[in-house]
Amino acid sequence: MSSVHGPAGHGGAAHPPLAHHFETLEQQRQSTSLGMWVFLVTEIMFFGGLFAVYVVYRNMFHEAFDVASHHLNVRLGGINTAVLIASSFTMAMAVRGAQMGKRGATAAFLVLTMLLGFTFLGIKAVEYRHKFEERLFPGPGFQFQTHATADLAAGGGRGGGSHHAPSGVSPHTEVVDPRHARIFFSIYFAMTGLHALHMVVGAGLLAWLLKPTLAGRFGPAYHDPVECVGLYWHFVDIVWIFLFPLLYLIGRH
Repeated sequence: MSSVHGPAGHGGAAHPPLAHHFETLEQQRQSTSLGMWVFLVTEIMFFGGLFAVYVVYRNMFHEAFDVASHHLNVRLGGINTAVLIASSFTMAMAVRGAQMGKRGATAAFLVLTMLLGFTFLGIKAVEYRHKFEERLFPGPGFQFQTHATADLAAGGGRGGGSHHAPSGVSPHTEVVDPRHARIFFSIYFAMTGLHALHMVVGAGLLAWLLKPTLAGRFGPAYHDPVECVGLYWHFVDIVWIFLFPLLYLIGRH
């Protein structure tokens, strides 16, 4: 006689072990879901502190934030936004596949989600490289110039052909305190760097799900791990939906 602790049979989804401190799989599922939501609330509080710092300094130095924002590449940021929206769709399809016990479809969508996540990280690495080359990383070598100031230093646009504006920068005449611009880039690297770290963790969780998925462990009766990772992935995507306009689009109206 089969037990809830054993596999369902050849070709079928395996019944997961029921932890000893739960009476039923449904109780285990509800507890797992509640635990994940509590974790996400702590993540919201964590990111919320950074958003609060952004709001305070944005109100204090809004001119500098507007000008510094133009040194970010909106096109790359927009592409990354589309990539993450697509990854949310593939993640949702992976959860749906696990709920229906379709191991092939679930694994395929998990891999697609990972690829989209790595695409996001690759584009973000390109953006970071540009900022290091333009010396916009906060630190001893930080240098900030508006496009107009850079043109003036290059000879007013005449005879300064080797000097070019930073990537994604539009011409501006505002003169801002570089110290205030440094605050903007400090917040930019802190928030996007922490978000990228969460993406790396998410990709690791997706890779971890592949083995039990291919083994057929997930089905209508048990798919809690896929749902929890899906919640985490959607949370990370939503954080970027807020980061993109706050960092890239301010002052562009």
